[in-house]
Amino acid sequence: MTTLSVEMLAADPVEPITSAGHAQLGIAVLVGIAVIVLLITQFKLHAFLSLTIGSLALGAVAGAPLDKVITSFTTGLGSTVAGVGVLIALGAILGKMLADSGGADQIVDTILEKAGGRSLPWAMVLIASVIGLPLFFEVGVVLLIPVVLMVAKRGNYSLMRIGIPALAGLSVMHGLVPPHPGPLVAIDAVGANLGVTLALGVLVAVPTVIVAGPLFSKVAARWVDVPAPDRMIPQRPSEELERRPGFGATLATILLPVVLMLAKALVDIVVDDPEHTVQRVFDVIGSPLIALLAAVLVGIFTLARPAGFGKERISGLVEKGLMPIAGILLIVGAGGGFKQTLIDCGVGQMVLEISKDWSIPALLLAWLIAVAIRLATGSATVATVSAAGLVAPLAADMSTTHTALLVLAIGAGSLFFSHVNDAGFWLVKEYFGLSVGQTVKTWSVMETIISVVGGGLVLLLSLVI
Repeated sequence: MTTLSVEMLAADPVEPITSAGHAQLGIAVLVGIAVIVLLITQFKLHAFLSLTIGSLALGAVAGAPLDKVITSFTTGLGSTVAGVGVLIALGAILGKMLADSGGADQIVDTILEKAGGRSLPWAMVLIASVIGLPLFFEVGVVLLIPVVLMVAKRGNYSLMRIGIPALAGLSVMHGLVPPHPGPLVAIDAVGANLGVTLALGVLVAVPTVIVAGPLFSKVAARWVDVPAPDRMIPQRPSEELERRPGFGATLATILLPVVLMLAKALVDIVVDDPEHTVQRVFDVIGSPLIALLAAVLVGIFTLARPAGFGKERISGLVEKGLMPIAGILLIVGAGGGFKQTLIDCGVGQMVLEISKDWSIPALLLAWLIAVAIRLATGSATVATVSAAGLVAPLAADMSTTHTALLVLAIGAGSLFFSHVNDAGFWLVKEYFGLSVGQTVKTWSVMETIISVVGGGLVLLLSLVI
């Protein structure tokens, strides 16, 4: 397991834009985060504006020239959007295509036909994990929770017994498995290998989702025994699709980018020659941009066309898929700007210097920092982006696998105890018709289990690989 060491400090640090000492920098970080939290929670300001103002506050308290703070923020925003913006857009298009074509319904219906009784919670985990691969968490909730409510109502099942596994599947994919925005940003920030991170992310995700989903749902169902709220159970849509894409074609389309990225990682390990033709080919087709672009293009023929969509309908679908992600892109970008401001002010180096005598595992430190920011801001994405910026210097001397584990430690920490400052908290509360207390007992505890189990598995893996 990699721990903080004096040798890490020998890595070439970036010349900070301020000469502030550790105490002033520490206060600046607290003020910056406090401003972000206050603006989001009390003044209900959009996270993009809150992160922008918080970055300026951080730089001002740190004593950095304001023009350099602005440059740091805009540089971080630009590089973050350049790194993940196109991927987020492609993922949104694929998700929209999956939803509108009926492909998602096809997967849900097919699996539910094969499941029942005790196996249903496991089926819900499988559905959520597969559907959750290309979808943002909020989109996944909107897509899946109506299905959860219908299954619970029609089959007379406990709502928590069916709902918690679905939420766990979505949340674990969101926090630990690229190509979700959070993991992608962390991979970019610490210089991790995407294929290795994806492989290890799946390895950590499987046992984590089992513990937080089907197993915890038994306890959650005893703690909170509520029926599915009638007002939230969806009616059949007025526009019924004449036909839907097949189960196999839909599943293959969703998994295509994952397979391509994993294939690239495997070839990199087996061939291990950047000049070899095979490795160069897989470096291209296994890059996130090409992998997701391929899935979108294939989806036109496996999802949209079989559903009877013409050229105009497909064009409109792409446009509608892109519209909702403007806010997400700006939040992720502003998070990158905040991260760059932290780095340029010397906060990352300060963390290293203060912590060098703690003998605390670097992965545990990354998890704890992500937990703190998650509790403060309520956003898993903000926690991931900010924590990645703070601990990026730790990756300097790490192996490829440990750098990937650093990303997963951050991702696990970013999911810790969702509460009232998290939009997901209120989304779950309203869909399930729960009180605040009931939401804490179920959703918040489930998120904490994911964070602790995932973080623990990352630490365990670091001892054996």
